[in-house]
Amino acid sequence: MAVHADDIFRAIGRFAVKFRWPILVFWIVAAALIPKALPSLANAAQGNNSAFLPSSAPSQHAIDLAAPLGVSTKVTVVPVIAARDSGPLSAADQAWMSGPLQAGLGKVATVSKVKVLAVSQPVAGVAGQAAEIQVQSNVSGGGNGTAIVNLVDNLRTAIKDAAPPAGLQVHLTGPLATQVDQQKQNGNSNQSVEIVTGLLILIILLLVFRALLAPLVTLLPAFFSVAISGPLVAEAAQHGLKVSFLAQILLTVLVLGAGTDYNLFLVFRVREHIRRGEAPKDAVVSALTKVGESITFSALTVVAALLSLLFATFQIYSTLGIPLAIGIAVALLAGLTLTPALLAIFGKAAFWPTRNRLGASSTGVWGKIATRILKRPAVALATGVVIFGALATFVTGYVGGGFGGSTAAPAGTDSAAGAALESRYFPSTSSNPTELIYKLSAPVWDNPAPLVAAGQQLKASGVFTTVAGPLNPGGTVTLQPAQYAALHQLVASAIPSPGELPPTTPAALVPTLTAAGKQFGASPDEIYQLYRATTNFVSPDGKTIQFLTGLSAGEASTTAAMNATPAIRTEAAKVAPTLNATDNGVLGQAPIFYDISSISNSDLGTVIPIAIIVIGILLAVVMRSLVAPLYLIASVAVSYFAALGTAVLIFIKIGHSGGITFILPFLLFIFLLALGEDYNILVMTRIREEAHKMSLKEAVSKALGITGTTVTSAGIVLASAFAVFAVVGGASGGSQIRDVGLGLVLGILMDTFVVRTVLVPCTCVLLGRWNWWPSKLTIDSPEAASVSASADALGLSGSQDSQRAGGEVSPSVAPDSKHSLD
Repeated sequence: MAVHADDIFRAIGRFAVKFRWPILVFWIVAAALIPKALPSLANAAQGNNSAFLPSSAPSQHAIDLAAPLGVSTKVTVVPVIAARDSGPLSAADQAWMSGPLQAGLGKVATVSKVKVLAVSQPVAGVAGQAAEIQVQSNVSGGGNGTAIVNLVDNLRTAIKDAAPPAGLQVHLTGPLATQVDQQKQNGNSNQSVEIVTGLLILIILLLVFRALLAPLVTLLPAFFSVAISGPLVAEAAQHGLKVSFLAQILLTVLVLGAGTDYNLFLVFRVREHIRRGEAPKDAVVSALTKVGESITFSALTVVAALLSLLFATFQIYSTLGIPLAIGIAVALLAGLTLTPALLAIFGKAAFWPTRNRLGASSTGVWGKIATRILKRPAVALATGVVIFGALATFVTGYVGGGFGGSTAAPAGTDSAAGAALESRYFPSTSSNPTELIYKLSAPVWDNPAPLVAAGQQLKASGVFTTVAGPLNPGGTVTLQPAQYAALHQLVASAIPSPGELPPTTPAALVPTLTAAGKQFGASPDEIYQLYRATTNFVSPDGKTIQFLTGLSAGEASTTAAMNATPAIRTEAAKVAPTLNATDNGVLGQAPIFYDISSISNSDLGTVIPIAIIVIGILLAVVMRSLVAPLYLIASVAVSYFAALGTAVLIFIKIGHSGGITFILPFLLFIFLLALGEDYNILVMTRIREEAHKMSLKEAVSKALGITGTTVTSAGIVLASAFAVFAVVGGASGGSQIRDVGLGLVLGILMDTFVVRTVLVPCTCVLLGRWNWWPSKLTIDSPEAASVSASADALGLSGSQDSQRAGGEVSPSVAPDSKHSLD
């Protein structure tokens, strides 16, 4: 005997009602213990975009080339600047940096190496006023996670505990310290997104239900899902799963939003059954029997869309799938067990003080709207398509931008003070430089003359504003090739491992450098520090060198700089023959963003067809139709292009932004496809349910009247969650978070209020019986049997089929008729 889906969910409903207290205890214990037993997601998240690049990306090739220089995606670098306002660093300052400071920084957890890189070149006639210390850590770089914040805070504590000499300024600088200070200034964290989202959803639910407990019953399972799914994902990250900061914050928003939606579907249906006169516990079982399949397939469509991301080349996309799918799976499990258990426990009290009068109407405003638009469905459909089509035309103005966001340290912070010192004393290494990497066939000190021609060639290209290299490591004082070769010979003869030079002049070198003082016109310490600075541009074996450049297109994080990457790579390649280089690459924020953008566009063409096919199959199964999935997926395409066009209109045309983050088109389609089909499934399964009892137009009108409030409430909840993601997350995450969040808000609201509640119902009515092809609707009732027999006698069985599924079944059919699907 075949098992019907209703039987499965009826059994689940009975189980949840019967064991409601053990289920509640289980979820409370799980939500309390799992976060304590498993690692935190904040510690697992990575924000270093280069860590997600595929091996084929040009930027990844540049990272590999730069490995001899100490560049690695597995190492996080935090620069420390020590400086005096007037006069050079004293011998006591030097001793403190190489002693207590270096030792203190080295004791910080996750720090693997500390070294004094260089002393500054003359500024206003005074040399050696500042020193740059580099701290290397094995913590995952670039993220907003707790581990990153702890690293920066612990480094600052170590500096304070080391007791700097009076008058010596010591500050952290660089992207990592800046990012942490931005986060603290904005008061943003994943927890704040969760709290603000939860409060906003709670307020919306209070307005929707006009009851005290129903919002809590709806929201509590979603919060438990967030509490449990985060540590589960973090545990998976401990076993090799990469988790980006985007995945971390999206997990919270998506699980809260989608989880609340699934619970809304059930809570509304329970209220409907209670209004029909059913006992609360029976209402829970009946409601889950009816909407359990819809909720499950809604979640499965989201999971399917997310897992299709596994086919993406860019790992920020491919690694979004599993973490978010885990969150949705936990939310589904909570929706099918904890939510019905809570409803069974509270019963009618869940909807207090609202009175659920027997026979109270559930249609309300949407019932009236449905009646009006379905009088002329073709006109309503055409009007919607024209308006959405007009908005979609703005897509042609789309310009892909970088990840955006401010790279400036917040005023008054430690990182801002460090950035000011770095810009003053080490201009060549500040301002987010773009690195040109060259692999040589022989050590550069054997023949340094080509370095002069290479530097002149780069400056003359017009692509770069500043160029610092082995012969001008400080960006100001320039060594002659012969001087550089002689210096290397002097140092190499006294120090066997010149790649690890001590921060102060070795005693063995003082006599030699003193003798060379006339040639260089500087003191032994100045000569030594000048050579020591060159080691930041040359690998220990001398066969890998780099130039640090500023870009004429603008700061490296801008869209203009990203789009200038092809020209930068072209000029870098032109210089390779001059240096007799065997290989070259360009590294930095702009080229990394450019590669990510290119890969993102390629992934769009790969992942979307897969997602459409998988979700189409799921829709065909739940709709028992091959026709309905076609226009349901087409409706997503309509809302997608309209939402993207509206985003272009707002951000580029009106807001005069240089571009929209390139991840928006990709994520917008995936999320609209997945979440839009949630509402499609809810509406269409209800239409199909009602079509067993009345004409199709009447069924659509009634279904829309009943589900309209559910869909719009769910849409508002989900849009609100992404609005918090855009505003609160965007405050620290930058314009990329804002673009994605607001783009999804626009898409969800347009999808909710126009596509699902107007365009889809109108299309359904216009297609009539073809909606369900090749399946047929049958009605198990005496009246239907009589109609069927009469039609068969007249040879009109096909016509009867049309009547039943297409809109002309007699309204006298009993509303309690049981139905089955062929």
